[in-house]
Amino acid sequence: MARSGEIALRIAVIGAAGVALGAGLVLLGGRAVLTRQAAVARRRIGKPLGEEALDADRVWGRRLDGPPLELVVLGDSIAAGLGAERRKDTLGGRLAKGIARAERRPVRLRTAAVVGAESSVLADQIDGLPADYRPDAAVIVVGGNDITHRVPVATSVAHLEEAIVRLRARGAAVVVGTCPDLGALRPVPQPLRALGSRLSRQLAHAQAEAAVRCGARPVSLRRAVGPFFVTQPDEMFSLDRFHPSALGYRRTAEALLPAIVGALAAVRADEV
Repeated sequence: MARSGEIALRIAVIGAAGVALGAGLVLLGGRAVLTRQAAVARRRIGKPLGEEALDADRVWGRRLDGPPLELVVLGDSIAAGLGAERRKDTLGGRLAKGIARAERRPVRLRTAAVVGAESSVLADQIDGLPADYRPDAAVIVVGGNDITHRVPVATSVAHLEEAIVRLRARGAAVVVGTCPDLGALRPVPQPLRALGSRLSRQLAHAQAEAAVRCGARPVSLRRAVGPFFVTQPDEMFSLDRFHPSALGYRRTAEALLPAIVGALAAVRADEV
C-alpha cells in the first residue's frame, strides 16, 4: 500500500472524480466534503514509516530436516512487511516460520513485493525472479493501491489472473490474500472511509473469484482479520496508524497459513 499520508487524498480524488456517494452527500457538496475530510485524515495519520520494509529473506527453520521449501511473497507494502520492526514480524517472516512448523521443513523466503505496488506491478515482480526459480508456494497480497489510484476492478483482476497463471506454470501453490478493508483506517473520517470500504470490498470479491478461476486459493483478509483492525486499532496498526503492527502481521499470517498448507498438500496429491 502507499505511504500513510497519501491514502486519504487519493480516496478523496476518487470521490471528486465522480463516484456516487448518494443524494445526501451530493447536497453537502461531495467534492468539498471529501477534500476537507482528506485534510483531516492527513493530520490524524502519524508520520510515514518510510518506503523500505525490512529484508526478511533468508532460510527460516534451519534446524529442521530436509531441503528448504521455496516461498515467494508478492504484492504491496503489506506483502513486503512495511511497519514491522523485526524481520520475524514481517508477513513473509511470519509465513515462513508458520510453514516451517507445519511442514517440518526449512523454508527459504523470497520477497518480491514492492511498497506502493498496484496489481499491474505483479508482472514486474515475477519478471524479477530468476528464470529457473521454482517456488513451492506463492502468496499475493495486493489491491489497496488499486483502490486509491482508481484502477478499474476489471483491470486489477486481469493483472492478478496473469500473475496467478504464471506462478502456477512455475509449479507454485498460489494463495491470494484479497484486498483488505480500507474502512478499518479510523483516521479517515466518514463518509470517506465508507467509500473506501465499499470499493475495497468490491475488489476483494472480484479477486476471490479470479483466484478460484485460475487455480489459486483466496483468503478474505476483510473477513479474517478486518474485525481485529476495527476493534483493536492501537494493537493492530503500527505507529503510522496505517500499516500493520507486529500483531497485525501475526493475525494476517495466521489467516493465510491454513490455505497455504492446504494448497501445498493439494499439489503433492496431484503429483502422486
